[in-house]
Parts: sequence; C-alpha cells; structure tokens
Amino acid sequence: MIHEVPPEEFQPKFEVVSCYVEHEGKLLLLHRCAHKTEGNTWGVPAGKVEIGEDMYQAMLRELREETGIVASKVSMEHLIKVFVRYPTYDFTYHMFRLPMVDRPSIRLTPIEHQDFTWATPAHALEMNLIRDLDACIGMFYPAV
Repeated sequence: MIHEVPPEEFQPKFEVVSCYVEHEGKLLLLHRCAHKTEGNTWGVPAGKVEIGEDMYQAMLRELREETGIVASKVSMEHLIKVFVRYPTYDFTYHMFRLPMVDRPSIRLTPIEHQDFTWATPAHALEMNLIRDLDACIGMFYPAV
C-alpha cells in the first residue's frame, strides 16, 4: 500500500526509483520476464538505489540499463517520494517523469524484460500491471 507520509513504525529495507517516460501522450511500459518477482506484469523503468548513489544517479542508471535511454538529471522531474508498505517489508519509492520530444529507440535487457510498449495512461490501467502501479499512475494522470 502506498502512503504519502510514513506509516507507523515504517522501516524501509531499501529505496526504489521509477520513471514515467512520456512521448506523445503515451507512457513506456516494460514487460517483466516470467522468472522475475511479479513476472509477466507491466511496469515502468525502475530499480533499487545502490549504495553510494543518489536517487537521480540511480534513475539515470536504471533507464540506461533497462531501456538504453541516456538522459540527464535536468531532463527529469522528480514527482514525489512515497512510502510503500508490503506485508513483509517497507520501502521508500521515488517517482520521476521524463518527457521526450523524439521517440527513443528502446534496447531491452533480455534477462529483465521481454517486451515493451507505449500506452496511454488509460490503456495502461487495463493491462496486467506490477503491484500498485495503477495507484501511482492515478496520482499523476488523474484524467484516466
């Protein structure tokens, strides 16, 4: 469950970053490989912040590793920091937005993702999304 303020006794195990890559009103969605946690679901480029990284460095690294997109800190907008509580652990979650004028060429990492698509926020909500992504999309694309 997503919280805008830390819930009682919140003890994050790690930090996660994710990014809404936007092009012409559509979002880039990545199809997770079956062997991954929550496999065969759709999500946005995301991953854990590694030791020694700040949230921007982590997001730029994840974008590059998962999609081949090379972006800069100034091209991204940090949208919000939220607090996620799952039944067995908590984590801090940073969401970014990266608007793109030109449609980027996508190069997937085959051990992580099996496909990608561009979908409107409304169409994304009809897809088999990774846990809580529907709530996150609703936070920033309320017209859906």
